[in-house]
Amino acid sequence: MKRILSIFFLLFSFHTLLARTIPVGHNEAVKTVRQGIEAAMAGDTVLVKKGLYKESNLLLSKPIVLIGEAGATLDGEGKNEILQISGQGIVVKGLTFQNSGYSSMDDLASIKVVDASGILIENNIINRAFFAIHINNSNYCVIQQNIISGLTKTEQTSGNGIHLWKCDNMLVKENQIKGHRDGIYFEFVTNSVIEKNISHNNIRYGLHFMFSNDDSYLENTFLDNGAGVAVMYSKRVVMVKNHFQHNWGPSAYGLLLKEISDAQIILNEFDQNTVAILMESTNRLEVRDNNFKSSGYAMRIQAS
Repeated sequence: MKRILSIFFLLFSFHTLLARTIPVGHNEAVKTVRQGIEAAMAGDTVLVKKGLYKESNLLLSKPIVLIGEAGATLDGEGKNEILQISGQGIVVKGLTFQNSGYSSMDDLASIKVVDASGILIENNIINRAFFAIHINNSNYCVIQQNIISGLTKTEQTSGNGIHLWKCDNMLVKENQIKGHRDGIYFEFVTNSVIEKNISHNNIRYGLHFMFSNDDSYLENTFLDNGAGVAVMYSKRVVMVKNHFQHNWGPSAYGLLLKEISDAQIILNEFDQNTVAILMESTNRLEVRDNNFKSSGYAMRIQAS
């Protein structure tokens, strides 16, 4: 985590030098967020005033700060992606995103990050999203203190809350996620920290990750998710002081471990799960000092 924050300090340090603030609002010279982004130069801040902005398919590739006053809302009108980010040294903070589009072919998101480094997504509210925050092929990003709520339809018609694919050195911290297919989804994500998030009332998994090595999951809460938490095909995973609660059903587990090796499962709380921990084809796991309460099974171990 210290390495991630050090990279941010270097990437964002220029924001304090020779930077302008460009106000955007219905009563300002710059009326739309798109115009504000286009007018901004490297290091500038685009300050979005309170109001409703029916804008989508916004592209942000310059190292600027995009920040919203309380009540500054970007509305995708249920049709399109709202904001796509690429490049490095970009901050998106304090905005409300709502009504991103749905597609059975494309992973439309409120915020999509592609081929990026050093991105900070902080303190945003995302409502009625298909995918809320979707990040591809990126590194050294921080996603923290966002409040995320999905459409809660069916597994087939819902996306994920925070979705990371092929990423490295990421920090996902203190987010609240509900109403998605999977609250947090990782695939091919390495050397990352997932800390103090609350993922609840999602259709499938509160946390679902595959092929993701050398990651740490610390002090998260996974509550009332359809199938609990699934950890698959990964190595050197650390899970410490997490809470797995109220995950009930014929195929629901507090924590499912499938083909996991060299992992540590320590000091976690399991309360009211059909099966607290199910291990399948796992090797060299350290499972100790966990607390089990009011579950159907504390642990089931198969072919391990």
